[in-house]
Amino acid sequence: MNKTGIFYGSSNGNTQEAAKRIAAKLGVDQKDIHDVASVKAEKLNEYDVVLLGSSTWGIGDLQDDWEGFIKALPSADWTGKKVALFGCGDSASYSDSFCDAVGKIYRAVKDLATVIGSVPTEGYTFDASEALIDNRFVGLLLDEENENHLSEQRIDLWISGLKEEL
Repeated sequence: MNKTGIFYGSSNGNTQEAAKRIAAKLGVDQKDIHDVASVKAEKLNEYDVVLLGSSTWGIGDLQDDWEGFIKALPSADWTGKKVALFGCGDSASYSDSFCDAVGKIYRAVKDLATVIGSVPTEGYTFDASEALIDNRFVGLLLDEENENHLSEQRIDLWISGLKEEL
C-alpha cells in the first residue's frame, strides 16, 4: 500500500476542508495532512503519493503560504512518487483565472514526479485557467463559493480516477 500525504495552503478554510474531505475518502490519517505554512518540503520524502492543494487568490495567485513551499519543492526526493493536485477557486468572479494556482503547482512538479488525477472540464463554468492542459484540468478543481453543491460528486469522481492510476 502506498503511503499518502496531503499538503495544502488555505487562507479562508475551503482548501483545508477539501483536504480533510479527500483524506477521509482515501483513508488518509489526520497526521498525514499538512499545512504548507508549518511544514518543510523534506516532509514530502515520507510519502509515495503526494496530494498538493492550494486556493487561488487575486487574479491567479498562489495562496500565500505556497510562495516559499513551492520554491523548496525541488529539494525533496521525488523518486518514484506520484502526485495529484487539487484546489479551490471562484469561477464566477475570477472566470479568467479559475484555479490558476493548481496550474502553477503543476508546472513546479511535472518534471519532478508523475502527475496523476487529471479531470475533464465538462460541468465547469470558466473562461480560462492555468490548470487547463490538453483540454483537461491537471487536478481536482472546486468552487466552494458558487458550485459547492457539485463538490462532493467532483471529489468522488476524482478519487475514483486516482485509485485507478495508483
